[in-house]
Amino acid sequence: MSDNANRKEREYESLSPFELKNKLINMAGSHSERMMLNAGRGNPNWVALTPRAGFFEFGHFALQETQRREIEPGLGQVPSAEGSAERFAAYCQTNADRPGVEFLTQAVAYATQTIGLDADAFVGEMVDAILGDHYPVPDRILSGVSQVVGRYLDQEMFGNAPPEGKFDLFATEGGTAAMTYIFSSLMENKLLHHGDTIALGSPIFTPYLEIPRLSDYQFVELEVQQDESQHWQYPDSEIEKLADPAVKAFFVVHPSNPTSVAMHPDCIKKLGHLVRERRPDLILLTDDVYGTFVNGFQSLAAAAPRNTILVYSYSKYFGATGWRLGVIGIHEDNVFDEQIVALSQEDRDSLERRYGHVALEPAKMKLIERMVADSRAVALHHTAGLSTPQQVQMALFSLYCLLDTENRYKQSAQRIVRSRAEGLYQAIGVELPADTYDTHYYTTIDVPKLACNRYGEEFANWLVTEHEPIDFVWRLADEKSTVLMDGGGFDAPNMSVRVSLANLDSDAYPKIGKSIAELLEEYHAR
Repeated sequence: MSDNANRKEREYESLSPFELKNKLINMAGSHSERMMLNAGRGNPNWVALTPRAGFFEFGHFALQETQRREIEPGLGQVPSAEGSAERFAAYCQTNADRPGVEFLTQAVAYATQTIGLDADAFVGEMVDAILGDHYPVPDRILSGVSQVVGRYLDQEMFGNAPPEGKFDLFATEGGTAAMTYIFSSLMENKLLHHGDTIALGSPIFTPYLEIPRLSDYQFVELEVQQDESQHWQYPDSEIEKLADPAVKAFFVVHPSNPTSVAMHPDCIKKLGHLVRERRPDLILLTDDVYGTFVNGFQSLAAAAPRNTILVYSYSKYFGATGWRLGVIGIHEDNVFDEQIVALSQEDRDSLERRYGHVALEPAKMKLIERMVADSRAVALHHTAGLSTPQQVQMALFSLYCLLDTENRYKQSAQRIVRSRAEGLYQAIGVELPADTYDTHYYTTIDVPKLACNRYGEEFANWLVTEHEPIDFVWRLADEKSTVLMDGGGFDAPNMSVRVSLANLDSDAYPKIGKSIAELLEEYHAR
């Protein structure tokens, strides 16, 4: 490899893999004689149809509600909730053959009969919400939506066996907004400080490596590392790092990204035991966006509900990254509120001043309520909350899966990504690892390990020592028009690659696998 090529690659190694990806896309797309295959981003290429059909059909009903009495031509009246359930039932009967109507009938029946919501109140809330004619009230999450989403989380994050008590929810603009609000409020409320040590379950989604280093936070990072030889599980020795009282928080993507594996139940139990018995002050933050791709998934919030801030996003499962739908869950009985009460008088006085304009008794505000205020810089608290049409779609996504008692949608989504993984691995020429806890949403290919198994240790050592860590993804883009993520940017092994199994048609993955195998063979020939 030439010094110039080495130097050029080194310039890009300091970038996030998401920024490096843009360079790789430009390189791959510059070869008009080849079709580019971009399996870098995790945006799925499927779309959940039924809950979307329900959303747009419900919009027609909501418009009809506004036209019951016009103020002026073209100006409808804000609808009344009274009698709305009966009018909705009549609308569904009249329009029974329209897409989404049968689902809506079942969804409202579930919300009212199974969850126990008042029919007029729920239909009226949804009508008002889909029209977007009021600020969100309550601002944290609409009342009916909260109960629907809570039931969905009980099913998907806790296997229908949630901890006792309930989780307070905050609807947010996707999981990324949720993380932004959480980091900000933990700092503002003196639960974390500049220079604190936080543990990161690695490999991990790159922004979680980058955020702690920003001047806003200046955290000291401690990696709790998954073991590739144990199918990317956390060894006991790594979990033991969390026993150190200097570690203030543990941030984890679960199932993991880029390795795409959920924790074994024994690992979750050990973490729960450690928190209860030895670290009752430890903050756990878990991003569970991929949990629905593992059957029987259990969030960390199941094992340590008092210590866990749960984040879930609807983006990947429903093909809805553009909708920006996320939720934060904090158990009503939690250590965060207790720690705020136990702060020094000086800190409590400071927080009284911060939140005193939005609450008569700011000392009694829960952390999750403070997050809502912080999300709008406190002063704009009265405009806080996720837009109400977004909350309607969130509720309909949730109801769609609550009604799917045979898990047909889940099986379809899981079947899509698994079949793509099989095609990829078969073309590379290796067996797809059998792992009950693998989501198959992404997969991480350890290129040096593959090189060693295929051509021997001497070649693998040459590959690593004579080339820049991003050389493999660089050449894949330049020579094969195949764009993958650099695994090293996620703290995965150097020269590993992350392949998204969600965003391309199934016939693309054997081609990607062939490109990986061919490029490795070309290195060996050199």
